[in-house]
Amino acid sequence: MANNGINIGLKSYDDLFKTDEGRKTEEIKPIAIGELKPFEQQPFKVLLDESMDELVESIKQSGVLSPVVVRPHKDGGYEILSGHRRVKACEIAGITEVPTVIKDLDDDTATILLVDSNLQRENILPSEKAFAYQMKLEAMKRKAGRPSQENYSQIGNNFSEATSSDQFAKEVGESKNQIFRYIRLTNLIDPILEMVDNKQIALNAAVEISYLGTKEQVEVHKAIESEDGAPSIEQAKKIRRFFDDGKLNPDVILSIMQEEKPEKIKITLGEDKLKKYFPKGYTKQQIEAEILRLLENAYRKKQHGMER
Repeated sequence: MANNGINIGLKSYDDLFKTDEGRKTEEIKPIAIGELKPFEQQPFKVLLDESMDELVESIKQSGVLSPVVVRPHKDGGYEILSGHRRVKACEIAGITEVPTVIKDLDDDTATILLVDSNLQRENILPSEKAFAYQMKLEAMKRKAGRPSQENYSQIGNNFSEATSSDQFAKEVGESKNQIFRYIRLTNLIDPILEMVDNKQIALNAAVEISYLGTKEQVEVHKAIESEDGAPSIEQAKKIRRFFDDGKLNPDVILSIMQEEKPEKIKITLGEDKLKKYFPKGYTKQQIEAEILRLLENAYRKKQHGMER
């Protein structure tokens, strides 16, 4: 189980930024932990959770299997580009030196490396995605069209797509609209952004709230606390409309938040209740498709009877 923790680290660096030849020739140098500094605008959180415990245990047993990637820091020492979690785990494990690869990178290339190496992680909070997407997209826009200084295939400066956002969408496998939705979250006040991370407010509702001013967001958060519930997407859109019209105030926010939300229908049918009605070997998808087909047929018959 411990090895799962260590693999979260730098697979992305090896896969995204290195050729086989580069891996063989690159120098790995031990550096004292005290010389390592976090990336100035690091958007990814280093949590002291169960995953960190696993990583610490793995490092105690096997050492640091993948080097941390750093660059010289302007004030001395080195800035971590990839491996913040491993450095923290070494700290906890009492290890004083960390194997590193030192890269001399400009700010934009360093930002892209930082984001890409962390986006390979399994669990990423919406707030982490929001700031990481914003950082990388801005770096890509600045780099677009500049001559390439390093031979990093995934960081290439002369983008083949029409815009940096097109290229970014292709790289991360999300639509441009979804990328910009995440970036909108950077406009949220911290308490509401934390609610998004904790799944207490839906992403699309949070995006609508992100268009409000700071003062109005504070009032929305107060209403959320007083009503003990987050706004639905419809309520969030309504709040935004009032804000756009210059008519939003605490009373309006509270009034909207007190509107009754449509009840969600959730029906669960256990396997034991369903399997007797379907041929042996039917998959879950086949059962669902058949149930929907039967319901559709029943609905059409009912509609036909009402029309006669």
